[in-house]
Amino acid sequence: MKLASSLSLSTAETILQTALEIGHREGMKPLTVVVLDSGGRMVCMKSEDGSGLLRFDIALGKAYGALGMGLSSRTIRDYLSARPAFQNAIAAASDGRFIPVPGGVLIEDAQGMTVGAVGISGDTSDRDEYAAIHAIRAAEHSPNPAEECPDWRASSLSDKH
Repeated sequence: MKLASSLSLSTAETILQTALEIGHREGMKPLTVVVLDSGGRMVCMKSEDGSGLLRFDIALGKAYGALGMGLSSRTIRDYLSARPAFQNAIAAASDGRFIPVPGGVLIEDAQGMTVGAVGISGDTSDRDEYAAIHAIRAAEHSPNPAEECPDWRASSLSDKH
């Protein structure tokens, strides 16, 4: 029996590796990258040395939430900001696998069909999202959202508390 996946391992690995390269080039903190197919199954994942313990769960929640709602995690955050009860309902329905902040980006094919999602965590959410968007493009797919936050470079995680 031959099974077809909505997202090939090769494409997922290209997205993952490119995201890490973008992180290095842009001086980002250590990243964790999770790539899911359209059914929410993990195709690949990497966590860089120095990436925090919760970064995997956060990256997974960004990608899973985007797939579950059919919207980028940035769009979900913006939509839910005035709807806390609905946000709580989604969190409960997803058993907590839902992180409504930027960094969860849908992966679309040439026909505009969602074939998966990437979730990135490690730097600020806007910087995570930037890496995801450009990594998806490098794999010759379309990211949703198509454009990063215009001020993504201005956001930063301080080493000071």
